Amino acid sequence: MPLLECKRLIRRFGALVAVDAVDMTVEAGEIRAIIGPNGAGKSTLFNLITNVIRPSEGQVIFDGEDITGLPVYDVSRRGIARTFQRCHIFPALSARENVRIAAQARSPGRWRFLGGDAVLTRSATEADEALERLDLSHCADTKAGFLSHGDQRLLEIAMAVAQRPRLLMLDEPTQGLSIQETDHAVGMLNAMLADGNLSVILVEHDMEVVFRLADNITVLHRGRVIADGAPDVVKVNAEVRSAYLGELS
Repeated sequence: MPLLECKRLIRRFGALVAVDAVDMTVEAGEIRAIIGPNGAGKSTLFNLITNVIRPSEGQVIFDGEDITGLPVYDVSRRGIARTFQRCHIFPALSARENVRIAAQARSPGRWRFLGGDAVLTRSATEADEALERLDLSHCADTKAGFLSHGDQRLLEIAMAVAQRPRLLMLDEPTQGLSIQETDHAVGMLNAMLADGNLSVILVEHDMEVVFRLADNITVLHRGRVIADGAPDVVKVNAEVRSAYLGELS
């Protein structure tokens, strides 16, 4: 059974069909990229899966359960964490505190007045572990607003990882990064995902990043899936090459 199934997902905005009968599956341990030009429906599909917006038709099945239309916090509790195109961090707090808050959000006893020390201690430990996985331990005590843009992007990923998700959704994780920052970020992601214990959906414009990270690729055009498969298969698809990849080889 796939970890995630999108079944005939449709999202209409008036006369505009932003997502048009999309079927997609993600297996446990799979890294799947979603690509396409601006307006292809990538962000809308991303938001349908996380229930930021609700589908006009269709279903989202996670770990065998229908999660279509559930509140965003309920989706998160079930094991789906995400990042955003624009960094969602607390700039006035240290990197460690940003990640600790994210870790604490998943704890059942996070708001207890009595016995809260155990939650704080556990969350702090999980925060340090997440920072180490993303090579951010050296800036744990630095205010997030003072970090480089590349480290801020990695910090947001650390915040998502600290929530102990089964499915991690990364929305343009290398957006705005320099070539060097992108190479570092991809290296960190590859190392973090090497054990295969985490499934990932990746929306990304940088095709080099996609081909370095993804096991499979879903290509959207005007809300529809026009190609789906392994990078080598998608890469030589004539329609995809013409529309999105140009002469990239």
